[in-house]
Amino acid sequence: MQSTRPAGSDFAALNRQISEAGLLERRPVYYAVRGAVVAAMFVAAWTAHVLIGSSWWQLAVAGFVGIAFSQVALLAHDIAHRQVFRSRGTSAVVGRMVANVGVGMSYGWWTEKHTRHHTNPNHDELDPDVQPEVLIWATESALGRRGLAAFVSRHQAGLFFPLLTLLSIDLRISSIKALRRPGMKRRGLEAGLMAVHLVAYVTVLLVVLSPWQALAFFAVHHAVFGVYLGMTFAPNHKGMPHPTGDEDYLRKQVLTSRNVSGGWIVDAALGGLNYQIEHHLFPAMPTPNLRKAKPIVKAYCRAAGVSYEETSLIESYRQALRYLHEVGAPLRAS
Repeated sequence: MQSTRPAGSDFAALNRQISEAGLLERRPVYYAVRGAVVAAMFVAAWTAHVLIGSSWWQLAVAGFVGIAFSQVALLAHDIAHRQVFRSRGTSAVVGRMVANVGVGMSYGWWTEKHTRHHTNPNHDELDPDVQPEVLIWATESALGRRGLAAFVSRHQAGLFFPLLTLLSIDLRISSIKALRRPGMKRRGLEAGLMAVHLVAYVTVLLVVLSPWQALAFFAVHHAVFGVYLGMTFAPNHKGMPHPTGDEDYLRKQVLTSRNVSGGWIVDAALGGLNYQIEHHLFPAMPTPNLRKAKPIVKAYCRAAGVSYEETSLIESYRQALRYLHEVGAPLRAS
């Protein structure tokens, strides 16, 4: 993933403090342990699937597989940011194995998309994460919507979590669309690796389960995976200000991001993304260092007069849903 850190006096002073504290150094032991734990979850889930055999208890296994896939995806996120490996080439090789083969999503497509998000977070025109699609994130996007799209926009706050059950499928569809574009790098390799995932996934389901059980397993697995991913990323920026793009780097990243308070359970569940402000300021900072960087960044923002937003996990969802409800107001009024 390309660096989005610019020069600038405000950020340069903070960057010096963080560098002097050694918080940009790699943490190979942490990622070795985390990788082993995630791999163990992944293997344990599929082992349980095989051992239980043809049974409706497999729906519980499907839920656990969804959680394991989410943790694999969060690890792929850190790899893409070069938090794990210093080399871009090594990151790409391992990232494709983890993302394309592990969870069936294009590493190259997601990395390019996520880089644009980091460069202009919450920008209505430049951040792909807030472009109007099924959900809309700007009031202007609601105008002119008709039919089913208008219905969803009117009630998008209430439909948010149900729609997340489709997020996993949407990521795969977007990956396939990206692979059809001639300009995408290594698209043949990425398509082949995704095909390996698909063949292995379908085979292990149909060999062990009846067709109806396999269909139910697929539905539960991808619903849990989608909801987990959505609940991991939703607290970070939804409901935060949408910038014009003229802001300096420090304010562009801090004012559009929200931290989520909590202990080690929240850290593990959200993969460190609960330190979203620190992550956006220093995308290559290893996850375990984000907690240590927080007091430095918070104090610096206070001294610079930059608002530093932090709330609980539940409150972050409440703010995001309130924002979605407000954006859909014009359609409800009409």
